[in-house]
Amino acid sequence: MDNIKAGIIGATGYAGAELVRLLSRHPHVSVAAVSSVSFEGKKLSEVYPSLSGVCDMTLTDGEGMEKECDVIFASLPHGLSEEWAAKCVEAGKKFIDLGADFRLDDGEVYAKWYGKEYKLPKLHKQSVYCIPELHRALLEGKSIVGNPGCYPTSVALALAPLMKADLAGGIVVDSKSGVTGSGRGLSDTTHYPNCNEAFSPYKVASHRHTPEIEQTLSKLAGHEVKITFVPHLLPLNRGIISTCYVDLKKSMTAAQLHDMYSKFYAGERFVRIMPQGECANLRNVRMSNYCDISVHADEHTGRAVIVAAIDNMVKGAAGQAIQNMNILFGLDEGEGLDYIPPAF
Repeated sequence: MDNIKAGIIGATGYAGAELVRLLSRHPHVSVAAVSSVSFEGKKLSEVYPSLSGVCDMTLTDGEGMEKECDVIFASLPHGLSEEWAAKCVEAGKKFIDLGADFRLDDGEVYAKWYGKEYKLPKLHKQSVYCIPELHRALLEGKSIVGNPGCYPTSVALALAPLMKADLAGGIVVDSKSGVTGSGRGLSDTTHYPNCNEAFSPYKVASHRHTPEIEQTLSKLAGHEVKITFVPHLLPLNRGIISTCYVDLKKSMTAAQLHDMYSKFYAGERFVRIMPQGECANLRNVRMSNYCDISVHADEHTGRAVIVAAIDNMVKGAAGQAIQNMNILFGLDEGEGLDYIPPAF
């Protein structure tokens, strides 16, 4: 398909706006419709002046979008995506959900962590959860894609080689995110005086991404995996860095771990394994679809320490959604995603 028409529901949220920014330079996609409940009737470029001359489309309520578009991206609060997914399936269109509604297999787990029940449980059997580097083969023939969360993306890519080799024992994940991860809505936590020159954990051992991370790691390992997950809020706009502490089932040197990771991700254009001895850094992935991973061995304790850095708005949201779209439509996986991080 030479010109894929894309619609974006929730285009004024951070992930929605990032989709517009990236898709506007995609060689095979045109943004055909944008919607927003909060800013209906306004031009998107009025909400985000940086998009002036790039996307001056008027924001609508989204009605009928599935009829005029080939693929719809939804960037909505949890509990609002099922209805849109059903419309897309009925219309024979693709639906990529950047929210949480199609990430968890078990409806009871979803209800426990998100406080809502699946309204259309049969629809979830038609969906697939996809981090392309780990699950791309599962996309074939699917119409609904659950785009992974930002924290889960960083953690899954950091730990996949160890999980597949069944080398991981106890796991503690310490993640740090910029404030865009909390969304565009106002809150006391992300109010400038409260987050500037501040740094603290939040939702300790109770963050909603915990079951998604555990589900992904369990499937990779072939058995149930539980983790301790502690996120932190960084006083910066974008980026996630996850440091994963893993008790190894057998002793491994730093060189052995590095060799394992290099082989596992050989040929993956968006996963970069840092040279041995170097550390992943948020600065080096900013505004890009890269995931940088550094691999370390704590031989004193028998632990591996794996560090993954991503841009939470790109590889952790919009970029990965476009990567999934490219696969769905038979395009080169990297189309529209060849952004180089700024050097400074």
